[in-house]
Amino acid sequence: MKTEKEKMIKGEYYHPNDHTLMKDRAKARQLTFAYQQTNEPSQRKAILKELLGACGEDVVFEGRIQCDYGYNIEVGEHFFANFDAVLLDVCKITIGDHCLLGPNVHIYTAGHPLNPEERQTGIEFGKPVTIGHHVWIGGGAIINPGVTIGDHAVIASGAVVTKDVPANVIVGGNPAKILKQLEE
Repeated sequence: MKTEKEKMIKGEYYHPNDHTLMKDRAKARQLTFAYQQTNEPSQRKAILKELLGACGEDVVFEGRIQCDYGYNIEVGEHFFANFDAVLLDVCKITIGDHCLLGPNVHIYTAGHPLNPEERQTGIEFGKPVTIGHHVWIGGGAIINPGVTIGDHAVIASGAVVTKDVPANVIVGGNPAKILKQLEE
């Protein structure tokens, strides 16, 4: 029989009030709080190495980072997130190399049943998010569960991305639509 954590990571219905998951979320809160309390680069790097599932050597989150678990987040090399990044990682969030997040970018993998009776039980599910290499996500953008963003894409500030984004495009709006094709 699968644990609630195993079900969560696989994107199946799970109960978030499971003891192990509650403990994991508490640890993530402690680590993100510690990250916010220091500006010393080596301490911040060590905290990120403990918090995240994987991260490159040159990874910076300005100000606050908020996440559910941390261990479902993988960040490549030369990554920068401006203030107040929110990464709800009930499933895997994979971010490639040379990516930039503007302030207040939210990346969600968590979902809830559409049926109100099921939702009332407290069960949840997730869908992974994958962000390619050399992607720039503008301030206030929201990336919804299950989205894949191709290499070299640009997500305009305030965009709400509800479906996959191909490589080498600019998308914007709510819901986000392709605004321009970029040179390859």
